[in-house]
Amino acid sequence: MEKAAEKKSKRSQRDYSLGFKLQVVTEVESGDLTYKQAQKKYGIQG
Repeated sequence: MEKAAEKKSKRSQRDYSLGFKLQVVTEVESGDLTYKQAQKKYGIQG
């Protein structure tokens, strides 16, 4: 049972603040990151 509790739970979109979303989108749109790099860097689904 403990292993199930240790697994990372995927976050849903509603968990992210508007400021965080805008920051990520700005980085991707400016060419600093690809969306795949942003997923890995911030641990988001996409």
